[in-house]
Amino acid sequence: MAHEFELRKEIELDATPEQVWEAIATGPGVDSWFMGRTEIEPVEGGRGRFTVFGNSESSTVTAYEPGKRLAYRGDDNPDGTFMAFEYLIEGRDHGSTVLRLVQHGFLGDDWETEYEAMVAGWDLYLHKLAQYLTHFRGRPVTVVGAVHPHAPERGEAWTAIKGALGLADTVREGDPVRIAVDGLPEEDGVVDYARLPDFLGVRTADGLYGFIHSGPKRGNVVVLGHHVFAENAGQERTEAAWQSWLSRLFS
Repeated sequence: MAHEFELRKEIELDATPEQVWEAIATGPGVDSWFMGRTEIEPVEGGRGRFTVFGNSESSTVTAYEPGKRLAYRGDDNPDGTFMAFEYLIEGRDHGSTVLRLVQHGFLGDDWETEYEAMVAGWDLYLHKLAQYLTHFRGRPVTVVGAVHPHAPERGEAWTAIKGALGLADTVREGDPVRIAVDGLPEEDGVVDYARLPDFLGVRTADGLYGFIHSGPKRGNVVVLGHHVFAENAGQERTEAAWQSWLSRLFS
């Protein structure tokens, strides 16, 4: 049975409405902070596509007002579920912008678990949007994803991840991090998002790195969602290196 839902989020961003629009209404812009890869046809009635880990979802743009409003609706699934999104942009003094997000639609039988995951997930990705606009705006991005299904329970999994990043048991935003992945340049960074046992975010001079544990209700899956802004990162090479890192961590 499908369950109707609505979710609302709001964030103030240190960027102009035009810069925020570029980040939410273009494929390259969305790729710089959101998971997977996004394509958007820039016109009302245009088609869009979102692809993550080989799975694609299509949508139709239902409102396209540059610098002000973007809305799109996902195609219906066979069970009647769908997602629709609306972004509202409001300029503020001193070049800042308020971005409001409304997401609504119908979820399936496990709607409560899905809804909780979306609420927490949007907090993470809107934070990434703010970080991108502050530190990396306009830089080309390499989107990196890796996944390890049937990972250990949260406590054991986070102990391994924190150990690999040089973090203490208690993690706080601002803590120093050392990223060392075979085949990739080593990087120093800081924790910029600490919402354990669900999410951990790290920022370096050349990247935003996201570490996610789904929890037992969603199968104890560990997901990496990274945005690398270094030149010549090489998507396939970088993604393969992180997938190997993840596999060795939980071998």
